Amino acid sequence: MRRPSTPHLTRRGFLGALAAAAGATALPGCGVLGVDTPPGQTGETLRSARPLPTPYRVPLPRPATAHATGVITRSDGTVADLYEITQRAADVEILPGVTTTIWGYDGTFPGPTLETRTGRPVVVRHRNALPVPTVTHLHGGHTPADSDGWPLDLLLPATSTPPHHGMPGDLAVGTRDHHYPTTQRAATLWYHDHRMDFTGPAVYRGLLGLHLVRDAVEDTLPLPRGDREIPLVLCDRSFDADGQFAYPSLDRSLRRVPGVEDEWREGVLGDVVLVNGAPWPVAEVDAARHRLRILNGANARRFSLAFRGPNGPDLPVTQIGSDGGLLAAPLERPTVDLAPGERCDVVVDLGRVPVGTEITVVNLLGTGSTRDVLRFRVVRAAHDDSTVPAVLSEIEPLVPGPVRREFVFRRGAVGDHAGWTINDRSFDPDTSLADVPLGETETWRFRTDVHHPVHVYLDPVQVLARGGRDPGPSDAGWKDTVDLRPGEIVDVAVRFTDHAGRFVLHCHNLEHEDMAMMATIRTVGRTGGA
Repeated sequence: MRRPSTPHLTRRGFLGALAAAAGATALPGCGVLGVDTPPGQTGETLRSARPLPTPYRVPLPRPATAHATGVITRSDGTVADLYEITQRAADVEILPGVTTTIWGYDGTFPGPTLETRTGRPVVVRHRNALPVPTVTHLHGGHTPADSDGWPLDLLLPATSTPPHHGMPGDLAVGTRDHHYPTTQRAATLWYHDHRMDFTGPAVYRGLLGLHLVRDAVEDTLPLPRGDREIPLVLCDRSFDADGQFAYPSLDRSLRRVPGVEDEWREGVLGDVVLVNGAPWPVAEVDAARHRLRILNGANARRFSLAFRGPNGPDLPVTQIGSDGGLLAAPLERPTVDLAPGERCDVVVDLGRVPVGTEITVVNLLGTGSTRDVLRFRVVRAAHDDSTVPAVLSEIEPLVPGPVRREFVFRRGAVGDHAGWTINDRSFDPDTSLADVPLGETETWRFRTDVHHPVHVYLDPVQVLARGGRDPGPSDAGWKDTVDLRPGEIVDVAVRFTDHAGRFVLHCHNLEHEDMAMMATIRTVGRTGGA
């Protein structure tokens, strides 16, 4: 069921209408036991009120795999695989011996992994069985605007009574179909909630999952596969005394008042590192090469991952892919550096160490409990016929002209309170900050005050320069999320294709995004019409 859009409600009026439509179910509060800012991070640590478990006692889980429930014929006559996912609450064991209520896709944290193929359209039908509206965004997807997760295209709970007046955005009740043409190269994508003003707490409660796209180019490469291809969804959380997620929302019902308490305005950092939903897990593996698809799904925390053995230097990692898929050629790196929203596809040769060795992945930007991440225990010898070829894929270099647009990310006023802005403006869904012709290549310049991971929708970009110099290894390949360090200037080449409409550009520190660091970008035909 849908309602016509009406763009003239104020933000507060809009949220109030939603509260009336969806009810007023309250959510548990959280315990706040201390604030500090670790080096290399933009955010403050929220201390857990519950004793933390000993690291490396919990086995590394693998997210469930979603399976198509059938096929569907779309309005244009094409056939697509149909996946059906229910967003619902569930009680799961995250900390040993206690259950935590999550909001999860199919009631899991992370949600089920979708595995799709280039050229095969997909429809994902989401059903909302939660007490609040949701929006689902496929991060990194080359997706039409009406399926991309515009922050006001709300899916109200199935039990809601819809408002009787117009609402901004495309309102649906109960279910919504997202149409993904899958006309993009193989890549590690992910999906997560993207409701305006409440993305941070919704993702924190568990609304995130992986979406892998595969293609024939990747299939021909002799990379590790099967059990030796391991997804790693990294995030951090804090827990209250009862073992529930702690999050300092101003409005614990997640309905009317956006944002977090003042101490955490720069970002919420948890003190428990979770990998695939488990605290500091351990994985028993073969003495062989392993492909690790790593996602930083944290709200604000940055990771610089080193693979550390008991003796000697850290193991090097070979990067083979970035946000937008395979690199042109492999890149050996000492660490894997990831800001929120970024992905890195790496191969680690665990056959270089003797059986019985433990390789601990540590976060060089972490302190105390957040320095530990996970451990690989090499338990058996194994045959390994995988390799990393010298050529991985073909990447078209974008050749843009002079800087066409500039976007400045910094603190600023959001109405009558402090928040985060782009070009000194808070998010306005009705006003486009840039109308960008489809098919044309432009140079965009990003400027920043503190750390801001900038996420560009619809198509990935190529980093041209960082601080006036050549880009670094973390900028290799196609990027949809570009990390900006404090006081930095980064130039990127941008080319949007295929889909005209409204998209957004925003900071992927989710607390910054919820406090208005987002802008409307409109893609238009070459003649200027959308």
